[in-house]
Amino acid sequence: MHLNYHFLKFLCLELSYRLQGFQIIECFSQNKDELVIACADASEQLYIRANLLPVISCLSFPNEFKRGKRNTISLFPELIGQTIIQVQTFSFERAFKIQLNSGDCIVFKLHGTRSNVLYYPAGEPYPTLLFRNELREDKNLHIDHIGISLDLSFENFKKLEGNASKFLPTLGKIPREWLKSNGYLESDLQQKWSLIQEVSDLLESPHYAIFKENNDFFLTLLPIEHSIFDTNDPIAACNELFRYKVVIQAFEKEKSHWLKIFEEQKKRTLSYIQKTSQKLQSLETEAAPSQIADVIMANLHQIPSGAEEVKLLNFYTQKEESIKLKKGITPQKHAENLYRKSKNRKKELDQLYQNLDEKDKLLEQTESWIQELQEIKDFRSLKDFIKSKQLVSKQKEKDQQIPYKRFEVEGFELLVGKSAKANDELLRYFAWKEDLWLHAKGVSGSHVIIKYRSALTYPKTVIERAAELAAYYSKLKNESLAPIIYTPVKYVRKVKGSAAGSVMVDKEKVLMVQPKGPSEE
Repeated sequence: MHLNYHFLKFLCLELSYRLQGFQIIECFSQNKDELVIACADASEQLYIRANLLPVISCLSFPNEFKRGKRNTISLFPELIGQTIIQVQTFSFERAFKIQLNSGDCIVFKLHGTRSNVLYYPAGEPYPTLLFRNELREDKNLHIDHIGISLDLSFENFKKLEGNASKFLPTLGKIPREWLKSNGYLESDLQQKWSLIQEVSDLLESPHYAIFKENNDFFLTLLPIEHSIFDTNDPIAACNELFRYKVVIQAFEKEKSHWLKIFEEQKKRTLSYIQKTSQKLQSLETEAAPSQIADVIMANLHQIPSGAEEVKLLNFYTQKEESIKLKKGITPQKHAENLYRKSKNRKKELDQLYQNLDEKDKLLEQTESWIQELQEIKDFRSLKDFIKSKQLVSKQKEKDQQIPYKRFEVEGFELLVGKSAKANDELLRYFAWKEDLWLHAKGVSGSHVIIKYRSALTYPKTVIERAAELAAYYSKLKNESLAPIIYTPVKYVRKVKGSAAGSVMVDKEKVLMVQPKGPSEE
């Protein structure tokens, strides 16, 4: 209700009393959509601070305001040196004007997201200056058409069939909720009229309260049980509401923003730790493939040629077990594959333990930050926390959503796609026809791009390192050797309608490498 006509009536009366005879000495802005007008007489100063941000439109009237030395601009030079004669509301409208000794006036139009401050020279029906120039329709706002007249008779109320919003459109959300909670919708016409008269009488009472609801702060003229601030001074009410909405609410919103990020990070980390721990337990309790390979090699003479399954004594468990063999592959070759699989499993276990250790440290850090953040009570401490943890730069980097990881090898830049969709973006927006493209052969994985350097051929060592990364960021990650195809980007094309990350390659070469990640160089 701080922008409501019923409150502005009282505010303008008080402002007119306080500011009459004051001279405007400064008018400037140093924050987007915020206008400050400095007024003074021989003994006192009072500032009009209009915050017209679309999300938070409100007024305050501090006795002191420190103008910044940078990022500030002087506005409405025509006002400087003029004396305030009167502050008036417009009839049943969310607007008021400051009348000046020259006949000029300043209009504060308080229409939520379309709030503005307009300058009308003496005798001019239309404004010549706007504070928010993007609201171009305000240039056509005739000063005599701002206020409206309402017929508040019972006859008109009856004609409108008791529709409160049409009868008294200036009520606002809080008074309408009051009517609803007092049975307005179910009442007959006479009862509705009585309720309208009752709420109108309450709105004529110069008592103001601030309350909090759904993490937002509101001002009301109606009686309320759980208020956080009460006063009979409308200027004090504006100042306190400004403090709650602009300072405290902004702090709480910022704090909640970071708490949410950390809580989500904690949730993801716990989920990863749980799944990885289960996978580790499963891998550690299963018999190593090398044990089956040992049993096969020790019993080669007992395995019939072409057999797909054979029963052999497992000397590790001292039990006879059915062992499956692969059709078309000799027992020796099958055992060789199992040895390689066992070796890869050890590499996988080592990597999982490393990942788990990193996630444990991340969880400990996240929980510590959540606890530290929960104890912060003011904006200064919150800003210090954000700065010390470098959260803004980290979040900015995350928000940019670059689709690739970047590496540098011998002066060549290597780009590795982060996902199937990122692979498409990498190829479309970040690759040039002479760049070199690499990918694991026959399996899904990241696209790898070696950026072309003018007049330089790609060194074999750079291609091999890029191939190792292509293997590491693919389904061949745990193989001892992986085939990697490579070719200039001009031979790689995306087929319309194909799945994310899939491409057609017209010309390619193949390189066999061992998968190696960034930490294995």
